[in-house]
Amino acid sequence: MKKMCRRVSVEFPPDFVWSSTLLRASETAEMLSDTIKCPVSFLDDLRERQEAESEVDFKMRAQRVLSVIKENRANYKRIAVISHGGMITNLIARFLQVPHEMNDIWFVSNNTGIHLLEYTEHPYKLIRFINSTSHLD
Repeated sequence: MKKMCRRVSVEFPPDFVWSSTLLRASETAEMLSDTIKCPVSFLDDLRERQEAESEVDFKMRAQRVLSVIKENRANYKRIAVISHGGMITNLIARFLQVPHEMNDIWFVSNNTGIHLLEYTEHPYKLIRFINSTSHLD
């Protein structure tokens, strides 16, 4: 976690951090927030898929999270999201507007893997990288 926090603070420090309320993610978010001195907010919706939760409900929850991020992006230059593999996959899929019925796409997300996605002022969305772990080398 420390290496990831150091890399993020140097290369692309966020102005705000959204985090899952689950322990590992919240600890990572607190460490990142302390490192770069920015606020962190916790969202239950960023949690991993629950046992009784349907795939459709999980995808809809990811869509809600992405909507919250988009609503708040005008307030911040860069936002970090700390979450879990399944939620990250769904957030990336929603970002790319992958149809909900496509269930055969998975984005690898290693522990402390960094994904850099960007909304631009133009109608374009940029994917700078997915699952970068160069900070672990």
